[in-house]
Amino acid sequence: MGNELKCTVRFGKEKSEGKALLETSEVLFRGDFRLKIPFTSIKSAKAVDGELHLQTANGLAVFEIGPAAEKWREKILHPKTRIEKIGLKPGAKISLLGNFDADFLDELKSLSASVSKDKIAAGSDTIFFAADSLKTLSGVAKIAKSLKGAAALWIVYPKGQKIITENDVIAAGRRAGLKDVKVVGFSATHTALKFVIPLEKR
Repeated sequence: MGNELKCTVRFGKEKSEGKALLETSEVLFRGDFRLKIPFTSIKSAKAVDGELHLQTANGLAVFEIGPAAEKWREKILHPKTRIEKIGLKPGAKISLLGNFDADFLDELKSLSASVSKDKIAAGSDTIFFAADSLKTLSGVAKIAKSLKGAAALWIVYPKGQKIITENDVIAAGRRAGLKDVKVVGFSATHTALKFVIPLEKR
């Protein structure tokens, strides 16, 4: 992922090497100190000679990230919508399995998408499956059998939970014969992993 970089960060009198992550709606840094900077709290974002300068209410954070500074600034000032990141097109045929927040349902409505809830509609080009535990992942094998051609299965699961991890989700998809091809921050609390049928099996 290009949104995770080893770098040095200066914040106030502190300076540390560590890892910076550009998330959907915030910038994180983990080093000798930690930073969590929501986009909404950033007063200005500038790229200066390979440094990303983020002015926040608590002071100036400077990320020494080289050529990525300009890209990160752009993403912070003009973040992609969830629909854009997932790659859904107007008129998509979508099936939802499990519980999804009202905001996501509203976003799908704005696409004029055909949405089926709690069952997989024939000819669905995208299926979203909300998995909140290892037990629910057992349903992936059955869902995988309903995929046709280039249809995609997005497994949406809680971030940073030990009860269900990214490795658990990837393993479930692969056991079902699918290939994991993309990961996106689905919301502040959830991550989404995209699976498809491998090309040679379509």
